[in-house]
Amino acid sequence: MDYTMWLVIIIVALALGFDFINGFHDTANAIATSVSTRALTPRRAIILASVMNLVGALMFTGVAKTIGGKITDPFKLENGLTVVIATLVAAIIWNLITWWFGIPSSSSHAIIGALAGAAIAAEGLDGINYAGFASIIKGLILSPIIAFALGFCIMFVLKHVFANSSPHQVNKMFRSGQVLTAAFQAFTHGTNDAQKAMGIITLALVTGGLQTEMEVPLWVKISAAIAMALGTSVGGWKIIKTMGTKIFKIEPINGFSADLGSASVILGATLTGFPVSTTHAITSSILGVGSAKKFSSVKWSMAGRIIMTWIITIPAVGVLAMLTYYILSLFLH
Repeated sequence: MDYTMWLVIIIVALALGFDFINGFHDTANAIATSVSTRALTPRRAIILASVMNLVGALMFTGVAKTIGGKITDPFKLENGLTVVIATLVAAIIWNLITWWFGIPSSSSHAIIGALAGAAIAAEGLDGINYAGFASIIKGLILSPIIAFALGFCIMFVLKHVFANSSPHQVNKMFRSGQVLTAAFQAFTHGTNDAQKAMGIITLALVTGGLQTEMEVPLWVKISAAIAMALGTSVGGWKIIKTMGTKIFKIEPINGFSADLGSASVILGATLTGFPVSTTHAITSSILGVGSAKKFSSVKWSMAGRIIMTWIITIPAVGVLAMLTYYILSLFLH
């Protein structure tokens, strides 16, 4: 087996590891609200999220092509396999750090920032496809704004529709509805997040000369989907606690609204081939719902801490990827 093939095998292992970590890191996105309102038990919620993540991950490839082909040019990237390894190592380290501290940061930001940083380390500023990178950043910025607005609007409408209804009946109805929205949320998470690892593996296959087009092979789709589902089955309880309890006290109608709003934004992004942060979408939707319910009930200090993590993720993980690339280049070239 030649040197290139060994590097590709390492990349596939790292990418599936990233997908696994992404699964337990982002499990909270799908189930935090339904667990916190007791619409689902933790065990049932994780089983549901794992299955729906798997189904969603198998259905689309547009985001994978965007990740693999729009940030940098895989056909012109020198030392491309080293770039990909540095990208994955940096993104995994960042995800583990934020998971340890229970901060719902973005795996999407991590992998995008890491790929940009590693490409710059390898090629200088010419390593970045600025038009493609700018369009991705625009999507990452707009998606939480849209999710906040959609969550606010859904909650605002439902609050007035059920203003004179029995709180007990409303909670009972929306607790049942949360099972459906949690499934929808997990499905859309799979459609978008699992594709990031697919895109990175495909990028490695192209730069390694093992294929000539940015088409995602079936084995890549299946392995990434399974890794995401297995990671989801482990669960990320620290982040679940943050999302479900530390932003504001979530009731079933709030959880239903937040999940519906964020999942709609994620699915829309997937259908147009844009990578977005499921973490950003659900957190922003929760903030929007909380604002519609009662603005003062939102713990804005926690929201500020989360938003600050979002802002620093891309530059921080980009620098980490650059350093990782420089270290790896001493041994792999």
